[in-house]
Amino acid sequence: MSAQPSDLEHAWYALEWLIRIGALASVPLRRTPAAARAWLLLIFFLPLPGLLLFLAIGSPRFPAWRAQRFARLGPLFAEATARLRPYAADMTGDMDEAAPVAAFAEALGHMPAAGGNQVTLIDDYDGVIDRLVADIDAARHSVHLLVYIFADDATGQRVCAALGRAVARGLDVRVLFDPVGSLRWRRGTQKMLRAAGVRVRQTLPFRLLRGRTRRDMRNHRKLFVIDGAIGYAGSQNIVARDFRPGVVNQELVARVTGPVVTSMDALVRGDWSVESGQPPEPLSPTPAPTGDALLQLLPSGADYRLAGFETMLIWQIHQARERVLMVTPYFIPDDDVLSAMTAAVARGVTVDLIVSGVVDQKLVHFAQSSFYDELLVAGVRIHLYRDRLLHAKNVSFDRRLAIVGSSNVDLRSFQLNQEASLLFHDAESIGRVQAIQQGYLDNSDTLSLKAWRRRPGLRRLGENIARMVNSLL
Repeated sequence: MSAQPSDLEHAWYALEWLIRIGALASVPLRRTPAAARAWLLLIFFLPLPGLLLFLAIGSPRFPAWRAQRFARLGPLFAEATARLRPYAADMTGDMDEAAPVAAFAEALGHMPAAGGNQVTLIDDYDGVIDRLVADIDAARHSVHLLVYIFADDATGQRVCAALGRAVARGLDVRVLFDPVGSLRWRRGTQKMLRAAGVRVRQTLPFRLLRGRTRRDMRNHRKLFVIDGAIGYAGSQNIVARDFRPGVVNQELVARVTGPVVTSMDALVRGDWSVESGQPPEPLSPTPAPTGDALLQLLPSGADYRLAGFETMLIWQIHQARERVLMVTPYFIPDDDVLSAMTAAVARGVTVDLIVSGVVDQKLVHFAQSSFYDELLVAGVRIHLYRDRLLHAKNVSFDRRLAIVGSSNVDLRSFQLNQEASLLFHDAESIGRVQAIQQGYLDNSDTLSLKAWRRRPGLRRLGENIARMVNSLL
């Protein structure tokens, strides 16, 4: 005699289908098609675990209290904008193409372009730390650091010692660091900084109940502001360059002086206000012009109406006439980015993608690699950087625009992370970025379609599985 299903089994079966039907009604709302597909696939195969995971990390939005704190920053950003207006360069003649780009970036991130800046690009990892320590030691008023990883290793101790010396001189010294990015060092770092007298806060701390914040929505920005007059923006954290065994990081950081530092000052002070709950404090005096670079800060993240970096990236790929060159350690694009890249090649634009041949996250690497075949078929040139983990994030479009910052070309940076990108609008600064990008190309191996298709079948299977969940990575 066959066993009859029990009432509990019937109830469980009905519950699973209620979850599936409910997911169809709610998951696609305000999500990209790729993200919706990944969540629906997970929930349909594993209804209850999928639902619990979706409730934990399924909404790419901040809670209402955080949105209210961000809205309170309106006057701070408006003041920064008003201060920068007199330094807006004359975007006519040779630079008439910069005006619409700058206007659109301001609409996305609330920060205008400003001329009169001097920028130094530093791709020497330890050189960045040396320069930062020297600037902290020369500071006279304030040192504000916002960073994803702050370790209590030898590198972090060097920076902390400089911060402690600044505190001893009576300066306003603050550090914001991300508790997930800095998870290995979080407690040690916090203890070290507080012992030095530094005011320290964690960004986006996890809250389980009231005002709950997703643990995978992170502040990924790397912005250092000294006296409101010197700013650093780029990809480098405060941690040893070889903090992962067998992996040495290669970074790119822009050290900036001039009026545009006011926008960096506003963003770092704004993040401190949101995390502390305190009203935003007045900006430092706007720096006098120090050079001829035309620069603009583009912040992005869930606080903003549109995905700033992604929106700018897609638009500029479509606008490109000669060449697009992207450098990113993690490449998990959505359909819009892929379509823009393949359409650009079809128009005769050369599209180069430089990714790291050294791998630090295997699952992400498998998901990333799953896009290579279709890109190579479309004519995109893929280059694998040798010897080091190329963690730098930058992109250039023709000779019209270059971007250096913290944002990867992946769904996490597009939709979940708080990021900061520095836009280069003038020809000389763009040329400097492109010279560094050429150095990356010279130290890379170009991937051919024939060689790529010789990879083992087991690897292909791993890539396909990873791609199915790439929206969750």
